[in-house]
Amino acid sequence: MQKNLRLLITSNNYLSNVANKQPYRIKTINEFHQFRGLSKPEHPLISVIDYASVRHSPENNQLSWVLDFYSISLKRTSNAKMKYGQQEYDFDEGVMFFMAPGQVFSIEVGATSPAKHSGWILLVHPDFLWNTPLAKTIKQYEYFDYSVNEALFLSEKEEVTITNIIKNIEHEYHSNIDKFSQNVIIAQLELLLTYSERFYHRQFITRKITNHKILSRLEDVLTEYFSSIALENTGLPTVQYIAEALNVSPNYLSGLLKSLTGQSTQQHIHDKLIEKAKEKLTTTSLSVSEIAYGLGFEHPQSFSKLFKTKTSLSPLEFRNSFN
Repeated sequence: MQKNLRLLITSNNYLSNVANKQPYRIKTINEFHQFRGLSKPEHPLISVIDYASVRHSPENNQLSWVLDFYSISLKRTSNAKMKYGQQEYDFDEGVMFFMAPGQVFSIEVGATSPAKHSGWILLVHPDFLWNTPLAKTIKQYEYFDYSVNEALFLSEKEEVTITNIIKNIEHEYHSNIDKFSQNVIIAQLELLLTYSERFYHRQFITRKITNHKILSRLEDVLTEYFSSIALENTGLPTVQYIAEALNVSPNYLSGLLKSLTGQSTQQHIHDKLIEKAKEKLTTTSLSVSEIAYGLGFEHPQSFSKLFKTKTSLSPLEFRNSFN
């Protein structure tokens, strides 16, 4: 009964998003499995999915999607087109592509589904990476950026290399979990990303990168601000500040972001804040109060309240979950 209730709620949310033309946000890997008609994931924060088992429907063409976790895919299908960050993605038969949390995409499936589609999808929740060096370095791989809209085409030999790494990851989380499991999987993820960077460099060494300017520049402005002393000295950036940095009006920016991502400018700022807070909670020994002041909060209680609203955990509960 509970399962049927969850499916009903998911269906109602989906129909509401279709009606309002808003992106449909999938917050957890378990929710992704449910929506795509898959069995429950064996691990809540990481999953390898056989693409042939994923349920597709032309009715989903009406909707854009946002995932709150990383997605790395290798797909073979001849009857689908993908739009990523409001641009057509070079999505064709036998390609690999990468998406970071919070990015908007849509997949248009033809009225007649392809007879066969194969490949795999690797889903990794950011919380799986916290307290590891990869939590920081994963952001350095440019193929997770909106500004890259070329898919990665692999040779047969390259595909075998990548697929073997995926099999290693799948085998590890299917085995009995012990204190070494996360480190082993993280090492395989780092190897996967490094090989992917090598193959991208080989394929696109002379490529032209097209930008969705607002989305790319917004990310740059937020990253620069949250890495500077301005955060501690003056607090969170205002919507007015972000809009001026992008040379648009606050109302135009919020309206554009809402239509593209389903989130307001303020929500984007808060997401960046929580990302920074998680990093400090898992990689430093600073107290919660010190972290709050460093993030520009006058009162630590305000920081803790926002953090719990966004993550359902207090800052200390989040930190202790990694100990």
